[in-house]
Amino acid sequence: MVGPDYVRPSVEQPARFKSQALSEVGPPIPEEWWRLYREPELDRLIATASESNQTLRQAVARVDEARALARVAGSYLYPTISNDPSFRRQRYSANRESVITGKKVLQGATVTDWLIPFDLTYEIDVWGRVRRSFESARAQAEASADDAAAVRLIVETDVTRFYYTLRSLDAQAQILERTVVAYREQVRILSVQLRTGLAGPIVVSQAQSQLQATLALQRDVLRARADQEHALAILCGRPASSFAVAVNPQGEVSPPAVPPGLPAQLLTRRPDVARAEQNLVAANAQVGVATAEFYPRFTLTSSAGFESADIATLFNWQSRVASILPSVSIPIFQGGRLRANLEATKARYRQAVAAYTNQILIAYGDVEDALTDLHALTDEVGSLRAAVSASRDYLRFAEAQYKFGLVDYLIVIDAERTLLANELSLAQAVNLQISASIQLIKALGGGWNPSENSPPR
Repeated sequence: MVGPDYVRPSVEQPARFKSQALSEVGPPIPEEWWRLYREPELDRLIATASESNQTLRQAVARVDEARALARVAGSYLYPTISNDPSFRRQRYSANRESVITGKKVLQGATVTDWLIPFDLTYEIDVWGRVRRSFESARAQAEASADDAAAVRLIVETDVTRFYYTLRSLDAQAQILERTVVAYREQVRILSVQLRTGLAGPIVVSQAQSQLQATLALQRDVLRARADQEHALAILCGRPASSFAVAVNPQGEVSPPAVPPGLPAQLLTRRPDVARAEQNLVAANAQVGVATAEFYPRFTLTSSAGFESADIATLFNWQSRVASILPSVSIPIFQGGRLRANLEATKARYRQAVAAYTNQILIAYGDVEDALTDLHALTDEVGSLRAAVSASRDYLRFAEAQYKFGLVDYLIVIDAERTLLANELSLAQAVNLQISASIQLIKALGGGWNPSENSPPR
């Protein structure tokens, strides 16, 4: 076969991820990686999305299309045989000249012809043009399978992120509901104290302002939850109007430990990197196809069958006919078309090399981002938990001192506001921590196994 054989381009590979102290080879991520989070409801949602997500169905259909086209390309490796039976009955004029003698024919003639031929056409693939085309189509089929795996991973990670965002919003709504109840009681007590002269109007106005602001925030959280639930319904392939996820406030959750392994492992663990490489394989094979166009093309055409003027004798041995026509097509001058086509094909290959290299760089960056976010958010969650604990102490001390008349009630209001802000920040930070964990799994390729996606050869 003419043209270059595929060789994987060399790409700089760092020894380890700088955001990870130890980049040792870790255990492979399980195929059903979401079960690491131990959430039965999440398992159910991902099963629904895997079965009904429409974007995933499109990707699977594209895989079927690409594999069928690969079989089409492979079919040209074999001869094409067809049967084209025909019947002809023709009347010749009596006023014509004989094609043999050139003299006028004295009478007309009617000719009947029955023909049942079996025609064979076969391109002798001397230079590998057909084999290179099949190689390219097969690589494109593998790329489509890798693309479907990437889409599946995106759907799984999006469902997981949306699910935990719902739980975070439920936790925030629970915090706000508890706070609203306390604020309402606070406003009621302060209103009574205002009427009895034990409290001033400024304190009552401040408490009412705090209550209304919290009510507005509570309504916004409920709106955000509804929008998130609608988005999750689309991912699961369900109508938003009939889709619901039960309220389940997020408690003390911690992401599972996921060793990132070595950077070199990303070349075999991420489906998008595998897809970029298969596109590169296909582009490399097309260079061979364009190179083969410079060489002669050999074709064998033959036909065999039966022909007779009478259908009764059509299948007699004496009625057999046969022909064989080998031919060769030699390109001599095409105005530079073949050379320009080869240059364009090589340029597409260079584009594929750049896309493959860039995809690897993106993969490295994704893992570094996820590791950085996960480490920073883990520290942030720890600090916010300490802040919530300190805020509760602050509120408890402020209420105790207010009862003894040592501080103004505005101090109590400030302590309540501080506690609410820290509790909401903690709930949001925990959600971001879980999202960073999910993003790390996605950046590492999830539980993708390339052997499961390769089309049959």
